[in-house]
Amino acid sequence: MYETSRIELSQSALKKNIRFLKRQIGKKTVFSSVIKGNAYGHGISLFVPMAEQCGLRHFCVFSADEALQAFRSKNENSRILIMGDIHDDAVYWAVENDISFYVFDSTRMKSALRAAKRVHKKARVHLEMETGLNRTGFFGTALKRAVRTMIENKEHLVLEGICTHYAGAENLSNYLRIQNQLESFNQQYRGLSEQLARPSLSRVLRHTACSAAMLTYPETIMDMVRIGIAQYGFWPSKETEIHFSTSKNPKQKRSKHHDPLVRVIKWVSRVMSTKKVKRGEYVGYGSSSLVTRDLKLAAVPVGYFHGFSRDQSNKGHVLVRGRRAPVVGMVNMNMIMIDITDVPDVRTGDEIVIIGKQGDNTISVGAFGELARCINYELLVSLPSEIPRVVVD
Repeated sequence: MYETSRIELSQSALKKNIRFLKRQIGKKTVFSSVIKGNAYGHGISLFVPMAEQCGLRHFCVFSADEALQAFRSKNENSRILIMGDIHDDAVYWAVENDISFYVFDSTRMKSALRAAKRVHKKARVHLEMETGLNRTGFFGTALKRAVRTMIENKEHLVLEGICTHYAGAENLSNYLRIQNQLESFNQQYRGLSEQLARPSLSRVLRHTACSAAMLTYPETIMDMVRIGIAQYGFWPSKETEIHFSTSKNPKQKRSKHHDPLVRVIKWVSRVMSTKKVKRGEYVGYGSSSLVTRDLKLAAVPVGYFHGFSRDQSNKGHVLVRGRRAPVVGMVNMNMIMIDITDVPDVRTGDEIVIIGKQGDNTISVGAFGELARCINYELLVSLPSEIPRVVVD
């Protein structure tokens, strides 16, 4: 291979995750696959067809540029929803191509209306409510005005969904805040029922739940859920995992010895060279690593340019021949050195696993990220898009 490392995406792992998550949300709820942040580092162009192969037909992105990548990768039956940024010029493109988008203020509403009139096609919009996150969304009289605009321009605008987002559902310390948000959403929705005709409202998708909310607060599962981190095989937080594992709801209960979520991603490289270093020598830049015994080292062509943080210097581990090998010395821009003294028969070209499983050992994103002072989300999306991604079984 030409590349210094690559990311492997497991189709079978994704299939297992989606099957498990669908059991939690039920057959009548739409599963929307959240693929923002380059599909959480997995790669939009590869992940969308993988998800479609598992039966998913709805995708959420943050911005218009992500929507364009998804649009080029999806089949004709799949739908795209933009939850965040979309410039006025891109609104025209979205409307013309039946791409839905959030409307959370009067400026976005006006843009949607202008675009619909210009391209002679209805804009598919999702009204975002402000329920306590205090980020984006309509509230109070602004929400009523937005609905009135929808009613007055029904020949140009289609109300496809009503939504909100919770303020940290992965952290149980936010329990009261989440409950208050849920009550606010339901109360505002009841207010909309008085403005909108019930037949039309019954066709509108209510969606508030992300992965954490869906797994921790089943009452937030409505007409659609927006599943991000969990579909890739990661729990939103340790708290979420523990809460789900100990839940009294038989639908949520899982075996203490079996994790129903399987990591889709595996990051691999290879041994570039090996060498011996005598006791008393230093390894790499500076004097951070003094050798206290004779060592055998291997060079691996991955460094902080590739997302292997410098915080892993003299702390991190990789897997080689099924065993853990510690990082020795400073992480360089394009290279790390690992101690293979206690790993027999390591040769140039041997596979190195940076994140993932090899033999009976695993290096999780969580463990990798803890040393780099990152959370799962941050580390995954920071993996450079230049690293080739390949789909494996």
